Amino acid sequence: MNRSGRGNRVLFRVLIIASIFSFCGCAGLGKRLESPRVYIANIQVQEMRPLEAIFQVELRVLNPNDVALVVKGIDCDLELNGRRFASGVTGYRTEIPPFGTEMLPVTLYSSVLDMARGFLKVQGQEKLTYRISGRLRIGGDALLPPSLPFESEGQLDLRGKNGAPQNSQ
Repeated sequence: MNRSGRGNRVLFRVLIIASIFSFCGCAGLGKRLESPRVYIANIQVQEMRPLEAIFQVELRVLNPNDVALVVKGIDCDLELNGRRFASGVTGYRTEIPPFGTEMLPVTLYSSVLDMARGFLKVQGQEKLTYRISGRLRIGGDALLPPSLPFESEGQLDLRGKNGAPQNSQ
């Protein structure tokens, strides 16, 4: 067999393999995961400084997938009544079992200016609408994406029982 015939066979095989990958798409190579559902379970003021407030937030994260999520961290933004209120990140590591749930603590930071603007708008209101969005950073299996986006909305009842804010989705 001559060299050009062997070269044509190699080129033909490469083209076949490239065609298979293009038909499957890159997403077909890894596992597709649903975004987690994330809700605010608790929020507390941790510290007040002259120009910022620090909040400790507990997020309930629900894994709707049939594989465990190895969480390496989370970054998120919190809006109240449609206005940016606070942002934060955490390197908290845990594993959320398939179809399971886990509480993740996140420290959120808010500027005093953002807080003042937000609180001026809520005077006299009984409920606050919140929106939390961000990315859950995951690790583990090389076929999984490095992060999963999430977004959820709900209402915080400012009256609550005994004056404590209540969360209702």
